[in-house]
Amino acid sequence: MSTSQRTWWRPLVLVVVIVAWLAIGGAGGQTFGKLSDVQENDSAAFLPSSAESTLAAEQHREFSPVTSLPGIFVVDGVTGEEDLAQVESFVDDVVAMPIEGDAEGRTVGEVLSPPAGQQAPQVVPSEDGEAALVAFSIDSGVAEEAVGEGTLGESVAQTIRAVWAEQDTDLEGHLTGALGILADLLEAFAGIDGILLLVALAVVLVILLIVYRSPVLPLLVLSTAMIALTGAILAVYAMADADMITLNGQAQGIMFILVVGATTDYALLMVARYREELLRTPSPYTAMAKAWRRSVEPIAASAITVILGLLVLLLSDLKSNAALGPAGALGIVSALIAALTLLPALLLIGGKHARGVFWPAMPRYREDAADAVVADPSQGKGFWARVARGVDAHPRRTWIAAGAGLLVFAAFVPTFQASGLGQQEVFTRDTDSVKGTAVLEDHFDAGASSPIRIIVPEDQAEATVEATAGVDGIEDAYLLTPSVAQGAPAGVAGPEDPIVVDGRVEVVAITQVSSSSNEAADIVQDVRDVVHPLADDALVGGTAAEQLDTRLTTQRDTAIILPTILAVIFVVLVLLLRAVVAPLLIVVANIVSYGATIGLSALLFNHVFGFPGSDPSVPLLGFVFLVALGVDYSIFLMSRAREESLAHGNRAGIRRALAVTGGVITSAGIVLAATFAALGVIPLIFLAQIAVIVGLGVLIDTFVVRSLLVPGLVADVGKRSWWPWSSRITD
Repeated sequence: MSTSQRTWWRPLVLVVVIVAWLAIGGAGGQTFGKLSDVQENDSAAFLPSSAESTLAAEQHREFSPVTSLPGIFVVDGVTGEEDLAQVESFVDDVVAMPIEGDAEGRTVGEVLSPPAGQQAPQVVPSEDGEAALVAFSIDSGVAEEAVGEGTLGESVAQTIRAVWAEQDTDLEGHLTGALGILADLLEAFAGIDGILLLVALAVVLVILLIVYRSPVLPLLVLSTAMIALTGAILAVYAMADADMITLNGQAQGIMFILVVGATTDYALLMVARYREELLRTPSPYTAMAKAWRRSVEPIAASAITVILGLLVLLLSDLKSNAALGPAGALGIVSALIAALTLLPALLLIGGKHARGVFWPAMPRYREDAADAVVADPSQGKGFWARVARGVDAHPRRTWIAAGAGLLVFAAFVPTFQASGLGQQEVFTRDTDSVKGTAVLEDHFDAGASSPIRIIVPEDQAEATVEATAGVDGIEDAYLLTPSVAQGAPAGVAGPEDPIVVDGRVEVVAITQVSSSSNEAADIVQDVRDVVHPLADDALVGGTAAEQLDTRLTTQRDTAIILPTILAVIFVVLVLLLRAVVAPLLIVVANIVSYGATIGLSALLFNHVFGFPGSDPSVPLLGFVFLVALGVDYSIFLMSRAREESLAHGNRAGIRRALAVTGGVITSAGIVLAATFAALGVIPLIFLAQIAVIVGLGVLIDTFVVRSLLVPGLVADVGKRSWWPWSSRITD
């Protein structure tokens, strides 16, 4: 049988693989814009059902069945009755304005709670006479109705702002409250499907053009990444649509970045091996087969490490974190399969002329290339050859110096502010709702729109009101009565009995600061401290309580997830490297690297960017990404080191592995860091901080941990690094 008869199936397999992935890409592309339809960006939806604020919200619905989404429009610069009359005219225009895209043709006034026909929104001047506010509240269920490409709540917020923009006035007006903040969040997330991905792909393309010096190869890698992303989108959309996960905009953005970054990293390793084999193998098919066999183990181990690390997030009580786990894991699975199937098929699409994808620097087959396999790559003149020789010459000095440098930055970890952010502090720029909150706090009782709600037994009502009113930061506290439940100020209707449900009453507490601020969450803790001793079954809820419970839940999650991830990664490394000591050294090195990253990030956040703080989940997610992704580079290095050590001994194996993998791993690290940096284009502090932490951490892992710390440690410890399976390795 001739060679052509034996290999006729090769082109057929390539075509089948490519066509199958193109079909996935076509289906995923159509689903691309639908992810926003299955997002849930309400922070209350992410809390566990056992959270105190969740239980309080359930009982509050028995006192007031309608749950409103308050939209507070504040006007600054009021000087007299003429200005107030202009605000009243604005309110009339708003309630009469049709909602754009509403199939029922409703006006804003018809969807308010209560409808404008029953009780028109009132203009309330501030005590100092310099400002006024109007409450445009919408029932939460109504606000979630689909209108056009968004929700009714989003459309109402846009309408209110558009009507104000048309007013002929010098007054300053802003929409804040839950409705305004939600509208600004949705506007920020609107860039995830477009600008985020475009920026990430553009950055990766530039780096790949520099690395490969080829116009074709980067396009094949990026095509693989994009098609892998469409596969992930199909799976994530199906799970979110079936209510198997609670997807939010942040998880979606991170998933996009993970897929692009991971696919590119795996592609860099595969292409590097393939290029090596092309130098000593005449057939591109044979070269790819050898490269695939030698790449599949480290790439699969890397992917499995990240997948398992992300799936550990399922242990989180916060649904937002728990959703990121499977969403990110599905993305990595898609990246792994695409890198091992689609990319090889694209690289071989030219058949015997497949070397053309590397044009103009095409690797040519050399008959004497077999000798290059034996030759020590660390004896060359390149940068990484010199680094490898330097580490080999002074391993102890190298790892001590690298470790000491990392510990210096790790000393700043206690300065990292992760107590939480108020809802108006989550943006990296001054949005309309942020400006409105500032006006609200300057002229009004900022917490009145979303008060703290305390559910207690009826016999503890007066004691609870008295104790709550005495808490620092509480402006007022009173019982929920029928008139108050209808929106009237407390006491206006005269003496009233409180609403009693199953022997329980609700106490309403107004904070001096905005309920969406971080300070309000601290006040909730003080309220709980004085209320719980009065009644064991007392429940303290509200917007500020939800923020506090998010913080407490994250602290619980951190204590469980961090050690679990370390254990999972250690087991994967033991199975991959067939050793115990080397994996232990790698895990310890990555912990030190994480500490240095958080310390350096704290310096940047506090003194360079001036961030007001961090979401409590930032350090947790930073740990998940850095330890899971950062260990990838140690996996790439040490899997090659084991291969070389079996043939040449421990010291020579480390030296050769560092020299030969230095370029590709550095490129992979830069690509991943740059990809995560693209998250900074979304104007949210959470994503900006994740971008900084992961970007810095990956670069530290690439240039310090993988290049100096781990090689120095393994070389210094010697063949004992491979204990207890070290008998085949010499020093």
